[in-house]
Amino acid sequence: MHISVKSDDEMRKLGYDLARVLEKGDIVYLRGVLGAGKTTLVRGISHGLGYSGRVNSPTFTLLNIYPAPIEIYHFDLYRLENCDLHDLGWEEYLEGDGISLIEWPEAGQGQFPREAMFIDIKLCDDDYERERVVEICAQGEKYQHKLEELKAFVDTGY
Repeated sequence: MHISVKSDDEMRKLGYDLARVLEKGDIVYLRGVLGAGKTTLVRGISHGLGYSGRVNSPTFTLLNIYPAPIEIYHFDLYRLENCDLHDLGWEEYLEGDGISLIEWPEAGQGQFPREAMFIDIKLCDDDYERERVVEICAQGEKYQHKLEELKAFVDTGY
């Protein structure tokens, strides 16, 4: 599924829409260059799940936990390189009752579960002032179903 996003407001709206299909135990991987809008999307998801506080990237702390009706685990692995994530205790969160939103999952090099929702945010012509193309894919039957639900009410902009 490809979605054209023309502003921060549209990125947050997409996050709200994503929140409608997420539930306890879900994992969402977020990929894109610095400044692409990953944290803006997380902000929309978090607010859509009922969290009313500030959402910022946990670049230096690796994890922010947002208390909401379903707890939100916001990971940012940008500063990690070829790290053994088992040492960080990430399984406790991914196997818990919250929703895990993971920026820069490639730092884990295959240590995360394969079944998840994958979101790639791409700049158009490497221009931060232009629209972005958000590609959402799903791995696993549970996430394929969520993607089909999402398609029913998201305006792709095309």
